[in-house]
Amino acid sequence: MIKDIKGLHHITSMASDARQNNTFFTDTLGLRRVKKTVNFDDPNVYHLYYGDEAGTPGTVMTYFPFPNVMRGRPGVGEVSETQFAVPKGSLSFWQDRLTTRGASNLQADRTFGADRLRFNGPDGEGFALIETADDARSAWNGAGIADSVAIRGFSGAKFRLHDKAATAELLGFMGYERAETEGDVTRFIIPGGNGADTIDLEALPQTPFARQAAGSVHHIAFAVENREKQLEVRKALMDTGYQVTPVIDRDYFWAIYFRTPGGVLFEIATNEPGFSRDEDTAHLGEVLKLPARYEPYRDQIEAGLTPLAA
Repeated sequence: MIKDIKGLHHITSMASDARQNNTFFTDTLGLRRVKKTVNFDDPNVYHLYYGDEAGTPGTVMTYFPFPNVMRGRPGVGEVSETQFAVPKGSLSFWQDRLTTRGASNLQADRTFGADRLRFNGPDGEGFALIETADDARSAWNGAGIADSVAIRGFSGAKFRLHDKAATAELLGFMGYERAETEGDVTRFIIPGGNGADTIDLEALPQTPFARQAAGSVHHIAFAVENREKQLEVRKALMDTGYQVTPVIDRDYFWAIYFRTPGGVLFEIATNEPGFSRDEDTAHLGEVLKLPARYEPYRDQIEAGLTPLAA
């Protein structure tokens, strides 16, 4: 069994409009844009990162905004809900803020003993704010949202699957423990994790497969401390029969990827070196950062990207 995964590192989704996406996360949700770069495989498209002050693993939501791409079709084989942790008693603030800013499909519920507020993002993506006690993570307060209600980072994520068994087995191998079940949803938790440490599996055997596009989660990344631990995880996965990519340098972390039995793309990402490797922490996300291979084309790349708000 793998013992080096500490919870989530980041979640990466797709969007249809970069400006709208930036405004939603930095203003409506009050996260910090910690990196403005490009999709390393398609430099004509932004890769935007939002999180806490430093972009701590377990807080970072990232997006590929493909201009005018069609909206995705929800279904099975995907991450259906990204879950953020907020302090106890803060949901009334978020209900008012999200309503004022035009968020859709707001629904309050209580799941696994916690009060939640569900809503959709600009491209229909599913989110939930979950009241969480004793979360010691610091919030980013740059958007003027009080610390007493601000988002702490991820709580976890929910998958929709035709069948939970194979993914449940994989999560167990990755160090997650089965916690409890409510209806068709089973929760798994990583003991001693980084706060972003729950995965919910929902079984929907009659639901068609999702179609990825705007509003879809592209992949979900799990955190390991360093490259040495990542190589150990890669070997363990390959020894179990998974087809895992070689290690890929993403400038701010090293990444490996593999497709899970339920269809969700998993990444294992290192906590090192972090987002301050090429920018001072006080100025994260302010200028366009490019990997070295794209620097000779900076003028051309910048000319093709939509300017963002500050």
